[in-house]
Amino acid sequence: MSKEEILAITKNVVGVVDVSFDVNPGEIFVVMGLSGSGKSTLIRCINRLYEPTAGNIYFEDTNVTAASSDELREIRRSKVSMVFQHFALLPHKSVLDNVEYGLKVRNVAEDERTSRAEEALDLVGLGGWGNYRPDNLSGGMRQRVGLARALAAGTDILLMDEAFSALDPLIKRDMQDELLNIHDKLGVTIIFITHDLNEALKIGERTAIMRDGRVEQIGSATSIINTPSSEYVHDFTRDVDRGRVLTLWSVMRPINTIDNPECKVEDALKSISDDDDACCVITRDGEPERCVSREDLTNALDTGVTTCEELGTPTQAAPTSTVLMDAFAAASEGRCLTAVDRRGRLAGHADPTDIIGALLQNDFVAPVPVN
Repeated sequence: MSKEEILAITKNVVGVVDVSFDVNPGEIFVVMGLSGSGKSTLIRCINRLYEPTAGNIYFEDTNVTAASSDELREIRRSKVSMVFQHFALLPHKSVLDNVEYGLKVRNVAEDERTSRAEEALDLVGLGGWGNYRPDNLSGGMRQRVGLARALAAGTDILLMDEAFSALDPLIKRDMQDELLNIHDKLGVTIIFITHDLNEALKIGERTAIMRDGRVEQIGSATSIINTPSSEYVHDFTRDVDRGRVLTLWSVMRPINTIDNPECKVEDALKSISDDDDACCVITRDGEPERCVSREDLTNALDTGVTTCEELGTPTQAAPTSTVLMDAFAAASEGRCLTAVDRRGRLAGHADPTDIIGALLQNDFVAPVPVN
């Protein structure tokens, strides 16, 4: 039955139904949807601000839904922190007092809690603001205080309920970047609620899209945009700027490397398996130089070319995280891009048709059912 049918018959509103997912340690997991989709209800069930009527919630081996009042209080103090949309700061206390408040109720010694609060303020860019009151701060600064309070608690999990939605666009972007930087440093597990798809795709390692209390799809930004599970998800993502969301990693193909530009064509062909039409990357001094396809190599045999030195098209190295909009310039000039991982190792390659094709794709193809 639909949400509306259940409401008409029972006078009860379905908040969250048939939702099940895992969040990995250190992951940023985003839950997004329109108003009324159930995303905020879901996050409040996780720490039992709302009592779920069915189902179970686990932090590692701890069943939160079965916890007693004392156990739940300890979970909220030591396991999970929350950042609210409208800051939820204590207006009569200083910034420093607000940040260390969670530690104070845990009876942490004054020196330690002050030290941890100041470290958290430094981390969010508010060092030196500890003695001010919240009403002396801008909206973006107050949200940083809320984030610092959650970080100072040192919990394993951070719940963020539309934490940036009340901020101006430029401040919101700065806060998104700040959150990603903090996550890189601390590796804390984050569950982030938003109604902004671009925000979800920028922040989330995986995103769950909700509709009427149910999850329509869970996946990476690439899988949601390239392979939407339903027409609803496709319509939801139709206006996303693909060039600023999809990365080189999402379109790259496997590569075979040839360390010698003077490698013989016959030897290069042997390095490519029969079912692999990927390019070979010709490298000199460890730097990508040219991409050579199977077709290039096969045609070279017919024309009498014996080495790979003059075959293929120029290439340049680019991080796997390069967004396709930044890769477009090379593609429009007919150059391949060789993707490298964080350690500088060759990870794959993308030719101009891969990059431009991904930017143009916008048709929904219904997924094939799996028996």
